[in-house]
Amino acid sequence: MSPSRKTINELLTAYPFLSSFLEDNNINYKGNEDKTLREIINLLDKNEQEELAINIQQLEENLESFIEQMSEFLSDDDEEVTSITIFPGTDKSGAPEKYESLELKKGEIVCIVGPTGSGKSRLLGDIEWVAQNDTPTKRRVLVNNSVPDSKWRFSISDKLVAQLSQNMNFVMDLTVEEFVTLHAESRMIEDIEDTVKTIISNANNLAGERFSKDTPITSLSGGQSRALMIADTATLSKSPVILIDEIENAGIDRKRALDLLLAEDKIVLLATHDPTLALLGNRRIVIKNGGIDKIIETSEEEREILAELEVLDKRQMQLRNALRHGEKLQ
Repeated sequence: MSPSRKTINELLTAYPFLSSFLEDNNINYKGNEDKTLREIINLLDKNEQEELAINIQQLEENLESFIEQMSEFLSDDDEEVTSITIFPGTDKSGAPEKYESLELKKGEIVCIVGPTGSGKSRLLGDIEWVAQNDTPTKRRVLVNNSVPDSKWRFSISDKLVAQLSQNMNFVMDLTVEEFVTLHAESRMIEDIEDTVKTIISNANNLAGERFSKDTPITSLSGGQSRALMIADTATLSKSPVILIDEIENAGIDRKRALDLLLAEDKIVLLATHDPTLALLGNRRIVIKNGGIDKIIETSEEEREILAELEVLDKRQMQLRNALRHGEKLQ
């Protein structure tokens, strides 16, 4: 049965989100829930319909379109992304890249290293656009070993990559709680209150200095902002691939941030110059002259070096926190 032929009760039972559509279109359905949309409109005289600028045929079409778009946005039936495979293209000079294919798997950290301007953004752009030999690099990207659905390119709600850049500048006049709540509502999360509490708690576990739910987001430090967005992305983002750029400058617990993202089964791409972070990944991609120059598997010897670096990194973080709290170093 067409949605426009169902009663308001039937519609709201099947599609609770329709209440916002009815309110936005000034449809007063209270007390008439047993009637269809057209029957409710017909209760109005012509002057009232003209005053509300109601075109019943257009309204019914808009209703069905809204249901279709929101149902697609909220659908849990989408195929889960378990891998992204990148096939070689060319570097900035047109020379072919020297690898057969690169597969990124869910729950994996892959680091991207290379000098500033080497072409890291070109690689991420290809992944985000799901390149099909139609970008300047001529790379091709598959999702789950298949030619990807066009939604990854054109859908507003389905984005393959969620990017956390170095600069997190907020301009909205909201508290932390209001900001996260707004995002959770836009994602139609059922248990908004607990979800918001979890995100703020996780963010404070990452941040060097804690903040409250009532803190204005415009007053958050760079590290606090990055911590909030990492916790928010881990919980609310539908994107299967997370790119973090220069996390070493974020002033947060980097290891814990990566653990949080991996707990949500994301593919984590980490652009970094920090040796500790570069060795945390299963592999690292070396970028030169706009192309992938090498793909290096992290060796056992490097993992031993990583253990030494983590001891030094932990000690450095302890000293940093001591300085922040006005303590003397010993």
